[in-house]
Amino acid sequence: MQYFIEQAATHREAEAKVRQKYGERARIMSHKSVRIGGFLGLFSKEGVEVTGYFSDEPVRREAPKRNTDVEEEKKKILGSVKNDKTMEMVLKELQELRESLRGEERPARGAAAPAQNHPTIDRIAELLRHNEFIPEYVEEMVNRIRSEFSIDQLDDFDHVERQVVRWIGETIRLSPFEVKQRPKIMVLVGPTGVGKTTSIAKLAAIYGIQGVDGVISDVRVITIDNYRIGAKEQIETYGHIMNIPVTCVETFDELRKQVALYRDVDAVFVDTVGKSPRDFANLGKMNSLLQGCGGAAEIHLALSATTKTSDLQQILRQFETFGTEAVVITKLDETTRVGNVISVLHQNRKPISFITDGQGVPQDIEPASIPRLLINLEGFSVDREDIEQRFAQSRATENHSG
Repeated sequence: MQYFIEQAATHREAEAKVRQKYGERARIMSHKSVRIGGFLGLFSKEGVEVTGYFSDEPVRREAPKRNTDVEEEKKKILGSVKNDKTMEMVLKELQELRESLRGEERPARGAAAPAQNHPTIDRIAELLRHNEFIPEYVEEMVNRIRSEFSIDQLDDFDHVERQVVRWIGETIRLSPFEVKQRPKIMVLVGPTGVGKTTSIAKLAAIYGIQGVDGVISDVRVITIDNYRIGAKEQIETYGHIMNIPVTCVETFDELRKQVALYRDVDAVFVDTVGKSPRDFANLGKMNSLLQGCGGAAEIHLALSATTKTSDLQQILRQFETFGTEAVVITKLDETTRVGNVISVLHQNRKPISFITDGQGVPQDIEPASIPRLLINLEGFSVDREDIEQRFAQSRATENHSG
């Protein structure tokens, strides 16, 4: 027993095609209307598809059956075939498979036919995925490419790539850190192990020793990290080396009192104990304690560039209760792919204030800049001169939001 599926413009042509190919042995089981021909879904025409079977054995000619006997004849033929429950199943599954495939190729009634991607679009999308940008971000970029480039322009991959790098830069928000009113209070929160204490020491050194724009600030450090072994000693050692006062507090009242004592200094950097984003109870306690800093304090969230996407999302959600205003990206030197960080922060509308890329104090920290992140894109041919010029003013220490 052999099965067939044939297409033609009309029923008559379909039946003639079946008779010509399979002769009198052929039996047509079903027929339906389909779209045939065309290119990429365009210019197709209405047609007919027939499905049936034929036997390898010669068929004896018989008088034509009346229409009322067609179903009965079909049952007799099916019943004469061994294990023929499979035949109807095969035919049914074959029809369903063809319908499924045609459903993917054919748009819903009234909808536009899906456009096939230009090779440049596919290549850019693959580069974005390789850099671990989240799917929503990749789709956003692909849709923008489709809407803003003609087919001729898409043939110039280098031009499209250069523009996409610029678009990525436009999605990066920055948060300027300016010491305008005294005291400037910055609190650094985040999960365990992201380098908060080292980052605080680096910030204290930048503003209290090196100075910004030639101005050295009067800086103090407060730590509430009295639980992690060696944490208090670590920050106190940094403070001693830099000749910057470090104070340890444990309660809301102690913190409020210490902040009040520092009301005449330029900047106060507050180090906190690392907490798991799943540790809701202790996160709540720490949040209550930090209220002692007052409403003017800026809460910055430390995020490691090595954190996987799902964890980034969870950390941002859980620490949002602290009122985080900006993000400090740490450990940039420990990864080659920053797409997930860029796209997750874009999705959550969070700006970046500082970037750290090593353990050195204070050299391995810098105000966040768009070019600094773009040059980390792997696989993209980044025109450094172009992005430096385009985003020349986009540094987090300047009054620019990106």
